[in-house]
Amino acid sequence: MTHECFTVDTTEKVAHVRMSRPQRFNSMIPAFWTELPTIIDEISASGTARAIVLSGEGKHFCAGMDLAVFTGGDSIVFGDASSPKPYPSRQRANFRLTALAAQEAFNALERSRVPVLAAIQGGCIGGGIDMVSACDMRYADESAFFCIQEINIGMTADVGTLQRMPKLVPEGVVRELAYTGRNMSADEAHRIGFVNQVYPDQETMLDGVLETAAEIASKSPMAVWGTKQTMHYARDHSVADGLEYIATWNAAMFDTDDMAEAFASQKEGRPAEFPDLAPESRGI
Repeated sequence: MTHECFTVDTTEKVAHVRMSRPQRFNSMIPAFWTELPTIIDEISASGTARAIVLSGEGKHFCAGMDLAVFTGGDSIVFGDASSPKPYPSRQRANFRLTALAAQEAFNALERSRVPVLAAIQGGCIGGGIDMVSACDMRYADESAFFCIQEINIGMTADVGTLQRMPKLVPEGVVRELAYTGRNMSADEAHRIGFVNQVYPDQETMLDGVLETAAEIASKSPMAVWGTKQTMHYARDHSVADGLEYIATWNAAMFDTDDMAEAFASQKEGRPAEFPDLAPESRGI
């Protein structure tokens, strides 16, 4: 399938989703918001890929919302500007629904049954931070920088940064970045734990992230899915609730065949061979 904003390929159980508008620094046009969740949901539902790498072509990872979205006729923010009579309550309700739809695009990264690894070079600005905050892991090259840009254009970030990023790094750091709109370097992002590792350049970073994704893909996909689900649940609930959740999850999902294969492969010195996740049901 051809996409306006992305290219997708899968090699040895790793899906590589690349933002493919480098001439516009992979800024987010209206098509972006429908294509991303569709791609991620389809990869997750198929069960054939076991890890996803999200990257951006060109100098910058993502420049955030394309300005045309705010000023052009294809605005996804303010609705139909040609309406003969503006109704403020309807416009505001539409803004809210639009924000919720944009949030849902990044929720897809979080609900994916397989981990999503972001590989970031150059600018990761505005919506770019919303996006990578919803990924499982983030990696950067030395050129990367991060900016909660919304404060610089007179608005409050509303697509996930302010909700997810404080769960990843100290809240005071997020508040400073969100209130000032300053750039955070790759080194600072690594020091505070927002990115897992900093690589010297984009090529080395992609090789390293794809290698990590391949390592994840070599594990039991059921165990990886259970780990992702359990960690997300634990993040949003008490320790007691999290312990209850994993007990119930393993009571239902624990796979003795996968465990037997893991032990056998280690004993025999060979790669383990696990079945793919079953495709998700899309209806009765």
